[in-house]
Amino acid sequence: YLKKKPEKIITDLDLFFELNKDALVIAITGTNGKSTTCKIIEKILKTAKYNVKVGGNIGRPVLSFKRSKKKNIFVLEISSYQLQYSKLFRSKHAAILNISEDHLERHKNITNYIKIKTRIFFAQGSSDYSYINSRNKHSKLITNIFKHKKLKSKLISINKYDCNLLLKKINNRYFKSIGNIENLKFAYKISKNLKISDLTIIKALNKFKGLPHRQEIIFSNKHLTCVNDSKATSFNACLQSLSIYNKIYWIVGGLPKHQDYFKLKNVSKKIIKAYIIGKNTSFFSKQIKNNIQYKISNSIKNAIQNIFEDIKITKNEKSTILLSPAAASFDQYTNFEDRGSHFKRLVIKKLEKISNV
Repeated sequence: YLKKKPEKIITDLDLFFELNKDALVIAITGTNGKSTTCKIIEKILKTAKYNVKVGGNIGRPVLSFKRSKKKNIFVLEISSYQLQYSKLFRSKHAAILNISEDHLERHKNITNYIKIKTRIFFAQGSSDYSYINSRNKHSKLITNIFKHKKLKSKLISINKYDCNLLLKKINNRYFKSIGNIENLKFAYKISKNLKISDLTIIKALNKFKGLPHRQEIIFSNKHLTCVNDSKATSFNACLQSLSIYNKIYWIVGGLPKHQDYFKLKNVSKKIIKAYIIGKNTSFFSKQIKNNIQYKISNSIKNAIQNIFEDIKITKNEKSTILLSPAAASFDQYTNFEDRGSHFKRLVIKKLEKISNV
């Protein structure tokens, strides 16, 4: 019935908005980086002494928030699934961080996926702000939609020069990767529109600690770095980690994303060897066999054992053990957190037995 009459659907976002019309809402969507961007904004706002609550697809569901007499700021992570049927939800600040091929088993193609994401903009009014990544390859498709459907809000384009001066004043290695810098640019623009000073923003960012399972360094010395990037559930997401590190022993595999494709040309020389895990090893071996060496390990436990049999520690260049699966976890784990936690336990246990690393 509801498939035939989607107008009858009232989403959690719609109910939340009806109950919190007086609140200032910051809504973050996109394919990658949503949770991190929400937490960066939260850190800045709390440092600036705002009463801020974070929820949606990160942490608390939107309907778990109690109505408050205080002037709240809500920072919400919003998925395409929620946006697809929402009709009433509106946010003061709305950001589409990036778009890449994801959830296409549901949305059928990238055009439908983008149209659903842009609903977050078209729900806004003339006093609201929309933020878009001008460097993302699908940004043109988003701006083409604006030619046919007028945008009421103020459109702010995030470009490569934003935050350059700020980055020089930040002493936090978390903001060295391209992905986290782009997340920061959105957080910075939103914070400036809320009249927060650079001094407060820098103070917050220097204290910011990244979220678990997202380029999380679990061990590092002058010879070896071990990175838990279990949240990277598509190739585009794991490309960020592959771009940062060198001499990579890469653990990859799991439940592949629909229509995902591995473009390894620019990073293949950084990868020493790949170790394929999960139940669909043939998909990943076909994707990488012409670019890099690989071994079928089937499980993370076997992969770690195989890596320590193969790894060559040198004094001149640091090696990297990287879990960045480019796949969902549901074939072997409850979720990406479960997968990342298992990797961390196994690596730490193995390192405790080795004294010469």
